[in-house]
Amino acid sequence: MATKIDNVLAKLPEAMVTTDQDVIEGYLLDFRAKYHGVTRAVLRPKTTEEVSLCVRICREYKVQLIPQGGNTSYCGSATPDTSGNQLLLLFERLNKIREVDVNNRSVTAEAGVVLSNLQDAAENRDLLCPLALGSHQSCQIGGNISTNAGGVNVLRYGMSRDLVLGLEVVLPDGRILDTLSPLRKDNTGYSTDQLFIGAEGTLGLVTAVSLKLERKPNQIVTAFLACSSVDDLPVLFDRIQVMTGDAVCSFEYISDHSLDLLLISKPTHRHPLETRTEHYVLVEISTSSSFLPIEDAFQEVLEDFFANGLVLDGTIAASEGQRAALWELRESIPEGETLQGGSVKHDIAVRRSLVPDFITKAAAILTENGNGARLSIYGHVGDGNIHFNVLPATKNTDIDAVWIDMNLSPRIYELANEMGGTFSAEYGLGQAKLDLNDTYGNPIKTDVMRQMKMTFDPENLFNPGKVVIL
Repeated sequence: MATKIDNVLAKLPEAMVTTDQDVIEGYLLDFRAKYHGVTRAVLRPKTTEEVSLCVRICREYKVQLIPQGGNTSYCGSATPDTSGNQLLLLFERLNKIREVDVNNRSVTAEAGVVLSNLQDAAENRDLLCPLALGSHQSCQIGGNISTNAGGVNVLRYGMSRDLVLGLEVVLPDGRILDTLSPLRKDNTGYSTDQLFIGAEGTLGLVTAVSLKLERKPNQIVTAFLACSSVDDLPVLFDRIQVMTGDAVCSFEYISDHSLDLLLISKPTHRHPLETRTEHYVLVEISTSSSFLPIEDAFQEVLEDFFANGLVLDGTIAASEGQRAALWELRESIPEGETLQGGSVKHDIAVRRSLVPDFITKAAAILTENGNGARLSIYGHVGDGNIHFNVLPATKNTDIDAVWIDMNLSPRIYELANEMGGTFSAEYGLGQAKLDLNDTYGNPIKTDVMRQMKMTFDPENLFNPGKVVIL
């Protein structure tokens, strides 16, 4: 007797369906290897209309769909469950850049376009795609929008939702909502696009997006600084912003622990400074102007930092190669953690003024109760996002098992909560953080989200078990 999935697959074009389990296996493990799903087939549409066809047929037979982009979610958002009753829908064949409008400074691209290709398309026209992530060579723009990805440029340009001008979305009934026109102003009622940004495919499937582009910088100053105290971070940031006319794009914190983990794991990397301290910042400022003396302004404020003991040492990239090397250090920190046995991750945000206080108090919790566990603290402190990660005392220890025994994560999340912060700054909820949302989230907001889910997808066919549970 034919199953519901058999009926769906029988109605879909053969070229769209892959049932080879050796091929499928490559899509079933989430990015952090925490979840391993099961599915009979993956669907690989190449047009929005084909996505709509998949949705309509799945709806006819009540078969659930799990959308997957580049599979870089830290929260298991794109992994099917283990029932084998869900189908995986991939966007990798929807990979066309439909338009780059130079004078409008906008780009329209399909969901499966890899972020680095979008960045290259903008750069080839002397423009900048502001979204910048460590996973840029594998993540897809549809997934970036669906998870409201952040990255290192949030401080200057905002999260993904701040860059969206329009979307094309397939709704759970198969209809196509098209608001792709890249208008800066469109005050015609509700901002429907925002409903799908950060919804992780639970309300609709993003098939294309129109994004803002920016002018390509003509001047970039990148510096790696050794700070005397974590308490000085807000002062350093504020003074650089004032002196450079709010030209700071990135203000990234790296603890000495995080840097050491990387240098131990990958000796080919070199420490950029002679002076070792507990706290570093990677600062980048830029302008599209060829005339504004931002380097002179930065040099002046840096001299003031040295004179007042706020900065102990520093280096300014003298070439694009040196700039790339500094950024490679920052972007390789997660790899250093992985090579040292993996980490328990805490994606925290507090207001920028409270970042030093959170780092100090959270580190004290671990120092006093962590039984030798190691810390890796880094993040986008210019926008208040701290990655407070914990590694086992020794490389070959199962950190997850040890951390469960310690039961310290609730204390870290409670600290963030007491400071008015959040347990998920940029990673989203997926399936990994549903329990955290129950404990530390806003219950009325969660109820509103549940009502939205029931309105858009009453049969719970789009990415069930993620973000909100019906």
